[in-house]
Amino acid sequence: MEKINLLELVANQEAYTNFIASEINDHVLRIAVIDGDFHWHKHEDCDEMFYVLEGELFIDLEGKETVSLKPGDMFTIPSGVMHRTRSKQRTVNLCFEKKENDING
Repeated sequence: MEKINLLELVANQEAYTNFIASEINDHVLRIAVIDGDFHWHKHEDCDEMFYVLEGELFIDLEGKETVSLKPGDMFTIPSGVMHRTRSKQRTVNLCFEKKENDING
């Protein structure tokens, strides 16, 4: 058992990073710092939940309107849905997903 401050983990991180901050049963909590676009992808066997800590995260969904998430906002993408995340500035978000999920889609 260990106390972790997620904001301290990424305080000086400016470039893209995405890493596991904690493991919960067969799931993980990832923390990501992004500034720009991630590629289009989907996860066949895993829903993906995003929670924004800092900045604004845009989630483009194939055939649907873009979702904008600001600090405190949360959004879940069901498995099999083609999507990409992007930002226009430094953005810090949490992602909760299955441990074996491939972050590259």
